[in-house]
Amino acid sequence: MRLLVVEDEPRLATHLASALEDAAYAVDVAGDGERADFLARTERYDAVVLDLGLPRVDGLTVLEGWRQSGLTMPVLILTARDNWHEKVKGIDAGADDYVAKPFHVEEVLARLRALIRRAAGHAEPELRCGPLTLDTRLSRVSCRGVPVKLTSHEFRLLSYLMHHRGRVVGQAELVEHIYAQSFSRDSNTVEVFIARLRRKLGADCIKTVRGLGYCIDETPA
Repeated sequence: MRLLVVEDEPRLATHLASALEDAAYAVDVAGDGERADFLARTERYDAVVLDLGLPRVDGLTVLEGWRQSGLTMPVLILTARDNWHEKVKGIDAGADDYVAKPFHVEEVLARLRALIRRAAGHAEPELRCGPLTLDTRLSRVSCRGVPVKLTSHEFRLLSYLMHHRGRVVGQAELVEHIYAQSFSRDSNTVEVFIARLRRKLGADCIKTVRGLGYCIDETPA
């Protein structure tokens, strides 16, 4: 899963990005509204963390522009604790949730997990597909109740497929959602990660739909 963090305070942006990467997300960072707008329109994100007080173009203007142009990714805005007017304006402009500064990173993570799940149509924190269980809170995977250790890229790929279970996901889409912009992207590595996941989780856990992509069945455990 891939996130965009938009924050003009370098230390906070670095802290947030580091925490999100530790939670197995691919993360891009923008330090101003102009850069954020460019990235959101040229890349694909599963969610955005957006500070409203940005240089060049303010966050509210950026958010309104995204929604007016049809961009629907979940957006979590960062606001000043006592500025309720800013919170209301952010929600009215199309934000899905907000966190007031100063905040605990754990709260940001929890709200992002919920936004990403709801955007994919899931209410429960644990995603289940056949014998597979993915705990979005702990970034853990188990197969038939047995914990399975995955690399960060394997987890991102499996997480994206399980969030979109029952749908065929193309290779290009997977590449867009498991790598940060700064990472050298190679679509061939998707096949490598799929092969590794099949070895760890079972040969039938991920289906190949020839010419289209990959799919995890919606069949419940």
